[in-house]
Amino acid sequence: MQGYVQVYTGNGKGKTTAAFGLALRAAGANLKVFIGQFVKGGHYSELNSLAHLLEFVTIKQFGLGFIYSQPTGEDYAIAQEGLKEINSIIYSQRYQVVILDEITIALKYNLVALEEVLDLIRNKPDSVELVLTGRDAPPEVIEEADLVTEMREIKHYASKGVSSRLGIEK
Repeated sequence: MQGYVQVYTGNGKGKTTAAFGLALRAAGANLKVFIGQFVKGGHYSELNSLAHLLEFVTIKQFGLGFIYSQPTGEDYAIAQEGLKEINSIIYSQRYQVVILDEITIALKYNLVALEEVLDLIRNKPDSVELVLTGRDAPPEVIEEADLVTEMREIKHYASKGVSSRLGIEK
C-alpha cells in the first residue's frame, strides 16, 4: 500500500475524531496503527474504545496536558522525546498508519522543530500513512501534505456555556 500524508487542521471540532476514525477503519482492515498524542495528558473516552483494539492500535501520550500559556521545560522534554520515539516507530515499519495528534500545537509552541517534522514527512517510508492533526498547521506542512482537510467552526454550543461532555468532547 502506498502511504500518503494527511493533515486535519482548522479551528473547528473534529480533527482528533477524524484521525481516530481513520485508526478504527485501518484496524478493521488489519493494519497496525500508532497514535502519538502531543500536548495531551490524562484520560479521554477514546482511550477506552481503543483499549478494545490493542491488537491493532497502540497509543501513547507525549504531553502533560493542554498548554494555556508558556510551556515548561518538562513540556519541551516530553515532546522532544516523543518525536524521537515517533521517528523510530515510523522507520521500524511495524505500523502502516502513524497519527501525530496535536502535533501542530507542539509546533506552535516550539516544543518540536518544524524542520524535524518536515523531515519526517519528506522521508517517511512509502508504506506508512502519516496523519497530522491540530489547529494552525504551518504552511510548510500543508505544502508537503498529500491531503489537507480544514475543520471550520461555524457554530458551537460551547459559546452558550456547554461544557465538554463525556463521550462527545472528552
